[in-house]
Amino acid sequence: MKLAYCDCFSGISGDMFLAALIDAGVSIDWLREQIACLDLDEAVDLRVETTQKGPLRASLVSVDVQESHHHRHWGDIEALIGNSRLEDAVKTTALNIFRVVAKAEGKVHGIPAEQVHFHEVGALDSIADIVGAAAGLRALGIERLYASPLPYGSGQVKTQHGLLPLPAPATLEILAAAHAPLVPSPAQAEMVTPTGAAIVAALATFQRPDIQLERIGVGAGRKEFPWPNVLRLWVGQSPSDADLPLVLLETNIDDMNPQFYGNLMAGLFKEGARDVFFTPIYMKKNRPATMVSVIARRSEEARLARILLEQTSTLGMRVQPIYRFEAEREFKQVETPYGPVPVKVKILDGRRIQAQPEYDVCLALAEAAGAAVADVYAAALSAGRDIL
Repeated sequence: MKLAYCDCFSGISGDMFLAALIDAGVSIDWLREQIACLDLDEAVDLRVETTQKGPLRASLVSVDVQESHHHRHWGDIEALIGNSRLEDAVKTTALNIFRVVAKAEGKVHGIPAEQVHFHEVGALDSIADIVGAAAGLRALGIERLYASPLPYGSGQVKTQHGLLPLPAPATLEILAAAHAPLVPSPAQAEMVTPTGAAIVAALATFQRPDIQLERIGVGAGRKEFPWPNVLRLWVGQSPSDADLPLVLLETNIDDMNPQFYGNLMAGLFKEGARDVFFTPIYMKKNRPATMVSVIARRSEEARLARILLEQTSTLGMRVQPIYRFEAEREFKQVETPYGPVPVKVKILDGRRIQAQPEYDVCLALAEAAGAAVADVYAAALSAGRDIL
């Protein structure tokens, strides 16, 4: 299992996290293409440069935007990402991060999350940071993200609402909801931004994992401190799946409207299910029925079981521990006559043995070119064989 650990000794922001991903191996050209999938009216571009923070080399990311200065409502963000050409997994991750911000902002201002108008986090640079973070984790094949305790500074920060105390109220609400461990810092500055807080709150477990280290990405912050202002992203493999056992939840249902199953599957995936599948079966009195099967980590068992109880007609379910053998994977991009296509590369014993194109991208390219999706897929498959 591919893991990443955020060593946040100098805090975290969206651009620091994005820079660390790029420093760890994510292609900036590929990230530009992912952001282009949002089909924004305004121009957005990413730049990366090598910089020095004290004695440490690091990558510094800049997001160049033609900002329209209009504030975005939660519904605007949801539609922007939901209607984009991004992969579904990237859409889900990005929306989960924004949802964390919406809930926190709603609580700070005493309004429902659906009525929140994003200010700083709704700006194009923050949208690029969050979508880039979701896409970058996908590109590295990260299945589990961890984070260290977060330092908090003191003083004030200038926002759209005027001067606010540090940590900023929305940041503090995000971290409180995630039960994030905090440690004091001598810095009179913002150490954790709302975007940085939302990324780790939505995606990370706050503990240090056992990890077989493979590489380190170093992302630079813009402030200068007496220490190197960087975020270190440790990337590697879990030495054993024993610390993350999987469970199989199963229930048989013969009395539920079949129209509800699609929404049920989407909800289970959104809440962390590793896999969801439905099997047609026959139950007592030869009634046609559906067996709902959910594979999940042990830590997510209770939350997913509650979803099954709340959103289906079942009265209970079977739960059993399971184990999986998994090949390593990585994401690459190949060029085809129809345009670039991301491919998922399977790695076994250190050797690349398969490269499968992303179907949704092939479909979008086929529709744009007026071609058969099978032809686009075949071209991507052929290009994928060249990187094996």
